[in-house]
Amino acid sequence: MDVREDELRETIRELVSFESYPGEEAEVQAWFREHLADLGFEVYEWEPDPAVLEAHPSFPPIETLDLEDRPSIGGVLELGDPDAGPAVVLNGHVDVVPVDEDSWTVDPFDPRWEDGRLYGRGSLDMKSGVAACVFAALAVEARADELGLDGRIVVEGVAGEEEGGIGAAVAAEKNPYPFERDAAIIAEPTDFSLVVAAEGSLMKRLEVFGESAHAARTWEGESVLPHFERIRHAFEDLERERAERVTHPLYTAYDNPWPVNFGTVEAGDWASSVPAHLTSEIRIGVAPQETVDGVEAEYRERLDEVVAESEWLTEHPPAFERFSVQFEGSEVSRDEPVVERVSAAAATRGIEPTYEGFTAGTDARHYLAAGIPTVVFGPGSVDLAHKPDEHIEWDDVELACEMIADATAETLESY
Repeated sequence: MDVREDELRETIRELVSFESYPGEEAEVQAWFREHLADLGFEVYEWEPDPAVLEAHPSFPPIETLDLEDRPSIGGVLELGDPDAGPAVVLNGHVDVVPVDEDSWTVDPFDPRWEDGRLYGRGSLDMKSGVAACVFAALAVEARADELGLDGRIVVEGVAGEEEGGIGAAVAAEKNPYPFERDAAIIAEPTDFSLVVAAEGSLMKRLEVFGESAHAARTWEGESVLPHFERIRHAFEDLERERAERVTHPLYTAYDNPWPVNFGTVEAGDWASSVPAHLTSEIRIGVAPQETVDGVEAEYRERLDEVVAESEWLTEHPPAFERFSVQFEGSEVSRDEPVVERVSAAAATRGIEPTYEGFTAGTDARHYLAAGIPTVVFGPGSVDLAHKPDEHIEWDDVELACEMIADATAETLESY
């Protein structure tokens, strides 16, 4: 498939120039909507639906979510007799994680192509993937008559992926298009591996209670720190046990496939006082075959064991509550036609197809839950995501665009 290289480069550069932090996607989406229309797509738009998100098991209470002015955009190309063929979704997200500009050596929102590489927040995760989807769709459209293709290609730029998949969850649950969707490719950075499984996530807030006292008479108080350390060590022991006991064939390369991360710890309020309260926010990995409830029960049981061994904690039990986004893992069969077509497109270009499991979640879980076979496949390595000086290689973007185009055409042709 022929790729419109200059337009693809410029589209990525434009997308990366927007500071589209979670909750601030409106400006980039206004540009993306107009850009798709100019390229000949029929454009659809949807906002977060509070009713859908409130009923969804992944999301926290609806009042904690920022849902105002966060559109997601879908562009549709119709080929041949569109009702005689399938609809293939090419998906990506436009939101990016925040930037600590002091840790960057370049301006994260002043992108320029230099020596075959583009630096900028979102260049890798995942605005290059979004743009590659746009021009993959156009490449297929250019040859649709020659190949005798019927059906539809949908290119999506969704909002709120970094917050659990707000735009994708609504699109999956409440179809914004007047037709059904038959398959999806999500162009997250996978270094051209086919991600067919993804880990789930359990988010817990731990609170430990002590008793304050003057720092000169610490024995009259009860510091929360030793109690927290016992809990932390107990959770890390369970983490190691689970790494050996809970197995999955796509996660054997990871020494610690279901990690526990104590992302925040806040304790005390004054250097001269015994710390009497501690709050820690914890992210716990969930294997694709597990449930969030099941993993939560394991960690609750381990916490109860620590509490039972302490007279203080028994009398002053810690709080251990969910917060933020929760979600199960997801998995798609390698035998699904869309997976096979992406695999074949990679093999045609000399890339040996490899199948992997992500240790993070993706929007694929929303489409899979809606019965839409979905594979994650795209340019660049996820190892560079969310880091300073995030960047993408042009050769990877071009190759991804070609392979996504080939896989899309073959998927349309095979149904």
